[in-house]
Amino acid sequence: MTQIVAILIIPLVAALVLAALPWHRFAAWLNALASFSTFLAASSLLYARPEATILLFIDDFNVYLVVLTTFVAFTTSWFSASYIEHEVEIKRLTPASLRFYHAMYQVLTFAMLLALVANNIGLMWVGVEAATLTTVVMVGLYRTRESLEAAWKYFILGSVGIALALFGTMLVYLAAQSVMGEGVEALAWTGLQARAASFDPALLNLAFVFLLVGYGTKVGLAPLHAWLPDAHAEGPTPISAVLSGLLLNVALYALLRYKMILAGNEGAITPGPLMLAMGTSSLLLAGLMLYRRRDIKRMFAYSSIEHMGIIAFTFGIGGPLANFAGLLHMALHSLTKSAIFFAVGHISQVKGSQKLADMGGLTTSHPALGWGFVLGVLSIAGLPPMGLFMSEFLVVTSAMARQPWLAVPLVAGLALAFGALVLRLQQVAFGAPRGQSAPISASLVPLYLHLGMVFVAGLWLPRPLVVWFQNVASLLGG
Repeated sequence: MTQIVAILIIPLVAALVLAALPWHRFAAWLNALASFSTFLAASSLLYARPEATILLFIDDFNVYLVVLTTFVAFTTSWFSASYIEHEVEIKRLTPASLRFYHAMYQVLTFAMLLALVANNIGLMWVGVEAATLTTVVMVGLYRTRESLEAAWKYFILGSVGIALALFGTMLVYLAAQSVMGEGVEALAWTGLQARAASFDPALLNLAFVFLLVGYGTKVGLAPLHAWLPDAHAEGPTPISAVLSGLLLNVALYALLRYKMILAGNEGAITPGPLMLAMGTSSLLLAGLMLYRRRDIKRMFAYSSIEHMGIIAFTFGIGGPLANFAGLLHMALHSLTKSAIFFAVGHISQVKGSQKLADMGGLTTSHPALGWGFVLGVLSIAGLPPMGLFMSEFLVVTSAMARQPWLAVPLVAGLALAFGALVLRLQQVAFGAPRGQSAPISASLVPLYLHLGMVFVAGLWLPRPLVVWFQNVASLLGG
């Protein structure tokens, strides 16, 4: 249990220290060092897994998400260290707001990890709520009219969603109480999953509807996605990387935990059709909306909606192959989308704008950045040999095997998104350079590190990782 405590304590202590530090340049690298320390602590879970307690636990499902979350949090803090300093130089941020930013970054990391390692559905809800509130204030960090509007929109819609999730959590507790008795034991995941067959299916059914709407809002599934494009467009780019790459996964993780409980009760509804409906609507809506975006960060926000739709669709199909594909897609989307936002942050700084009309010829004016952006977009579009091609191929294969007619809207949505992304890629990366052309002021290493990992995953997956995903896929059920 010491390992889990360390994973939670490091970001909390770092947040307190960073809130007190007046030297923002030193604080940026201390933030990265704290994130790296958390990643090292999380990596130890791969070799030694602590025993579960009534509040905290580690199993095959959450351990890979904990390691993934801490890794992307570290690489994003690395990118952020130089990126956010430039925001002070151009006077978009002040040293005081930067101190707040670094402290809140660690609080956000703590909140996401708390949600992932909680063996208590109430504590997990607290983690997701804390992450929501933290990202709300970070979205409004620039204090412009647009950023404050986006923060309020996120706060209102996110609060409604998380309130519905709380009501669903209470209904699950009510269903468990008659079987497991009162107290924290009736809130523990391990106990809930083991005794799920004895719960009242009517209460579980009602609870899952509220949980799907509540946590689905945080996942960004259509039609509950309205906060997501604004939050990405107006907040600092490193926070966009964390939102797309990590926080959406955390909310989906919570939803999948409840799906596992329903799968253990024969009288409960099958969550699959509901997740299929929301996943398909998200995929098709995002595919269409990508064509009308004029802001580069807003465009990739809709790409996140698309991919969370693909993942929800995949888990909605269910079965070993689809669940394996969904787990793989979650990991590869986190790496790829965060890499794309690293590139987008660089592009916005060198061009002095987020408008697509002000960008062009990046492969000529900034070759290292431009070709990195090309690789990222081709990866998120699902082209081989990048890893997302493999996961999307498995998704289509599993859809055709279990419900062939579902492959039609799936492939249509993928094709729509592919066309939009390639169209925008040509506009930004190729042709004659347009707009201003400032030098790159932040490190490109995190960008290429992520893309390198996604490339390797498209060619080869380590055998232990495959066995690991297969075990989790069987836990998630049909």
